[in-house]
Amino acid sequence: MTQYDYDLFVIGAGSGGVRAARLAAELGARVGIAEEYRIGGTCVIRGCVPKKLLVYASRYRYALEDAASFGWNVGEAAFDWPTLIGHVQREVDRLSGVYARILDAAGVTVMPARATLEGRNAVNVSDREAPVTAQTILIATGGHPMIPDLPGKEHLLNSNECFQLEELPRRIAIIGAGYIGVEFASIFAGLGSEVTLIYRGEQILREFDVEIRDRAAEGMRAHGIDIRVMTDVAGVERAGDAYSLHFKDGDRLEADAVLAAAGRAPNTVHLGLQRAGVELGWNGDVVVDEFSRSSVDNIYAVGDVTHRVNLTPVAIHEADAFAQTVFNDTPTPVDHTFIPTAVFGNPEIAAVGLTEEQARERCRSVDIYKASFTPLKYTLAGRAEKMFLKLVVDGEAGTVLGCHVLGPDAAEIVQMAAIPVRMGANKSQFDATMALHPSAAEELVTMRHRWEPPKPVAGSDAAA
Repeated sequence: MTQYDYDLFVIGAGSGGVRAARLAAELGARVGIAEEYRIGGTCVIRGCVPKKLLVYASRYRYALEDAASFGWNVGEAAFDWPTLIGHVQREVDRLSGVYARILDAAGVTVMPARATLEGRNAVNVSDREAPVTAQTILIATGGHPMIPDLPGKEHLLNSNECFQLEELPRRIAIIGAGYIGVEFASIFAGLGSEVTLIYRGEQILREFDVEIRDRAAEGMRAHGIDIRVMTDVAGVERAGDAYSLHFKDGDRLEADAVLAAAGRAPNTVHLGLQRAGVELGWNGDVVVDEFSRSSVDNIYAVGDVTHRVNLTPVAIHEADAFAQTVFNDTPTPVDHTFIPTAVFGNPEIAAVGLTEEQARERCRSVDIYKASFTPLKYTLAGRAEKMFLKLVVDGEAGTVLGCHVLGPDAAEIVQMAAIPVRMGANKSQFDATMALHPSAAEELVTMRHRWEPPKPVAGSDAAA
């Protein structure tokens, strides 16, 4: 019987890698893990956690503006970027240390070094002379921000570098209007920057329900964000102390910083995957089956490196399923349906399940329920911002297929709504649930009026 150094060797100590390593060790496996940067990965070091802290900081501006309406005299407010970033980095350091202690407590051997595959059972670790061997190898190297290939791309910031800016840019242009672009646009606008959000498509946030996308764009513009859709950047050049963006339609824009938020790509380059016989997808992702197993039967992959659903909870769930499958003799396929998701912009949006457009493609009949109102917390301050909730229902079976929320605490509401939606609850079961009043979420169980699109008028363009 072949003797390996480890039962499991994990490359990458982000959310998925750390979870898999810990669970496998707790199940009795000898586990090693290598991380060339810092333990914690994208989410802890340069993603979800520090970005959400910046989101909180940006929202204090509006809370301070509204405070007087509630009887608070807070005086003149001032914001200091270095103070915020310093506090955020200290929290990142703390969390990275927590992850390291979790691995240590589980008995995992941590190697702060770069690791690459030498073969199906061998890993080269940069601080060791001889390869490390393992019966099973898990790739959990995550992804990295993509920079558009255009003239002057060397002038572009990526999302990682936003946490290292020495000062808050007075004017910032953001290329891309997905999760990252919209969130950073809202962050910088809330902190006082002039923000221009540039997107070559018809509307921001293309993966979301059309009505939510339209309302989100309207809300962002109300907060002073200049959203330019159907706009392509031709190049970026230095212009003194600033930058000049050239658009394909001939227009120009000057900014003090330009952020590329055009998506992310898997970290698989120079990892030795092809040398080990691992099949890669069109953008370098590790191709895996429902058990996260690659084309090489003892090499697995979880998280963003597989480019399935690039969300931290998904990576953690995939790691759980991997550990159960390989080290607990419990084959556990990963179910990627009904995943709740949120964009922590201003306004905040969250969703689970099908959009109205998707439902109409799949169902013979679809019922739509909507509610739009001014949140109670905005009434005294006179804010014109609206809360919007939408349920997508199978018109024949009555099953709730999707839940979409825009407004304060949208993510908190959708997280709980995801449970009945995933369980296949009917609209009648929502209706039978008592409301918690006063709350925004109560609208999910009090909506009775089914929305119907207006009927076309004879002779109008709509009837053509």
